[in-house]
Amino acid sequence: MRIKINNKRVYLYTGTKELISDQDSIVFVHGAGLDHTVWLLQSRYFAHHGWNAIAVDLPGHGHSEGPALRNIETMADWLVGLLDVLDLHRVTIVGHSMGSLVALQAGATAPKRIARLGLLGTSAPMPVSDALLSAAKANQHDAFDMINLWGHSRGAHIGGNPVPGMWMPGNTLRLLERSRPGVLYHDLNACHVYQNGLISAREVRCPVLVVCAKQDRMTPIANTEELITQFKDVHTITIDHCGHQMLSEQPDRVLDTLSEFILERGQTERLTSSRSN
Repeated sequence: MRIKINNKRVYLYTGTKELISDQDSIVFVHGAGLDHTVWLLQSRYFAHHGWNAIAVDLPGHGHSEGPALRNIETMADWLVGLLDVLDLHRVTIVGHSMGSLVALQAGATAPKRIARLGLLGTSAPMPVSDALLSAAKANQHDAFDMINLWGHSRGAHIGGNPVPGMWMPGNTLRLLERSRPGVLYHDLNACHVYQNGLISAREVRCPVLVVCAKQDRMTPIANTEELITQFKDVHTITIDHCGHQMLSEQPDRVLDTLSEFILERGQTERLTSSRSN
């Protein structure tokens, strides 16, 4: 699906389904240097189970026109603007890594618009090493290699995906290699300088799911603990035998975790609403 925001072309993957105005909606936000394709499994599942599923290509990523946005707050404002363009009034937002910060900030910026948040591979603050930032700024391939090395668990480097023959680091590498020059650096720097995470978490009014990976070296669990304490209604899950790139390492576990949290919450909310009426 292609639309325009601020006269710029934007691509949205909707799981091959048309958006229906009276359906619940879920928006998926990708991480640094990536695009909507990291969410193919999850977006298709929800699209084929009665939801409007929207996996975005942020500006400057994938099929969306640039330039890339330079900070998390601007990305969150853009995301809320997307909801306006699509005429979506109350949605679930799920983000991974940088996308989790965008989702978090959107939840604080427009709390009445957000029904639930799913934050995967998150932390606040989300510092990025000087070596990685420098390599990304210089558009060096070393930046992709560092993300691949640190972003996957040891097991993922030798196999283990449920799809036979799937080379998980190679898949991530190809996604990063097709990103436009400068985009990865701007994304990583946006994560590095974002300082409003804990404040924004206290402004969130909806239920929040935080999904951590036990072998995550990019957003370690220890860096997430303070953020978790700031939410009023939070549920946490830790996935074992998994690194930061959980969407490729443990795709089924991620989907099961999301569907259990979101669908069960949705049923509870509808029951509560019907009883109050």
